Amino acid sequence: MDENDRSIAGFTMAGHALVHWFETSIPIFLVVWLAEFDVTIALLGLVVALGYAPFGLGALPGGILADRYGTKRLIVLCLAGMSLSFFVLSVATSIYAIAAGLLLWGIAASVYHPAGLSLISTGVDDRGTVFAWHGIAGNVGIALGPFVAATLLIVLEWQLVAALLAVPGLLAVAYGLTAQFDPTAAVEDDVDAGPAEALSLSDLLENSRALFASAFAIVFVIVTFEGLYYRGMLTYLPEILHGLPAMDALAVPEVLEGISPADYIYVGLLVVGMAGQYVGGKLTDRVSPDRGLAGLFVVLTVLAVAFVPVTGMGLGAIVALCAVFGFFLFAIQPFYQNAVAVYTPPDTRGLSYGYTYLGEFGLGAASIAVAGFVLEGFSTAAFFVLIAGFAAAGAVLSAALAAGLGRFLEASPDSATGLNE
Repeated sequence: MDENDRSIAGFTMAGHALVHWFETSIPIFLVVWLAEFDVTIALLGLVVALGYAPFGLGALPGGILADRYGTKRLIVLCLAGMSLSFFVLSVATSIYAIAAGLLLWGIAASVYHPAGLSLISTGVDDRGTVFAWHGIAGNVGIALGPFVAATLLIVLEWQLVAALLAVPGLLAVAYGLTAQFDPTAAVEDDVDAGPAEALSLSDLLENSRALFASAFAIVFVIVTFEGLYYRGMLTYLPEILHGLPAMDALAVPEVLEGISPADYIYVGLLVVGMAGQYVGGKLTDRVSPDRGLAGLFVVLTVLAVAFVPVTGMGLGAIVALCAVFGFFLFAIQPFYQNAVAVYTPPDTRGLSYGYTYLGEFGLGAASIAVAGFVLEGFSTAAFFVLIAGFAAAGAVLSAALAAGLGRFLEASPDSATGLNE
């Protein structure tokens, strides 16, 4: 990578890691808040939902703001807002203050993905490599957030832990303010990909119509199916693992008494996902996004179905399947991120990634409700078949895109991007 690519990579990796650092540390505080504020689980769940809901729903306005004000400025504000929200949590004395802090976090965090990925897509020449490292950084945050929060809560009050978790965000803000790079270095000279004038409602509707009249419409539905698969599996797999008889075969050291063996497997799955992110990102330079998505969705379909017999087997088989699953679950992400870059014009890249993460985190969250209903009313096998169906639908659409379905729409990869390939 050249100097500009490295600078953007470092900046976006820090942002991506910290978004998930904060996101996955929040559930660790739930047990403490239940005791501290003497509230019901239902009420606290509603309060926490106030934070997670804007994380997905705010992606679209976040993308619009990225196109309007520039990606670097928005990411710095995102980091500052997330840090501020945890300082609010650290001084909270009521459940209402907790709700305010979490709502602030969700609003601030929602802008990162459309802004960060837009920056990579327009500023980086070696896009595949940076997508890979960007994804790895996200997995580092996913794994370290709950680990650090849980460890600190053993010896410190929760208010101090919340404040300490905000410190890396402030350091990232300082780094972002001093980072120097060209955010449009990968865009051809005759293409305008810089901050635009404020869009009127009619302009926004026109740009959105143009996007969904192009091959991006297919990419959007593909990403939504990936989100349905991702959210459903990662929400319920830990609980399913907890209930397996094979977990009794994994001995836990006395110093870690109270931690379920299933948690080790789940964290290990996320760690293996770092390798998947890297390999997937590197492959985006060699494999077209539509073909890569089709192949990886087929693998994810098979893996979901494989959980049906394997959950009744021994510990070794379960660990092996979870490791393979973690690898491919995260290997697919650089491909759909690259698909957006390939099938959209640079001057609406923020809007494009806004819609993308509305599908991924917003619409994709519907699988939490649907899959929960299936688990409650039917069986674990039915749950995995449902999840496999999401991946199978993604595979069919990706194969159709690879076969040229996008040619029937207005935009093609070559005419849409304006990027140096």
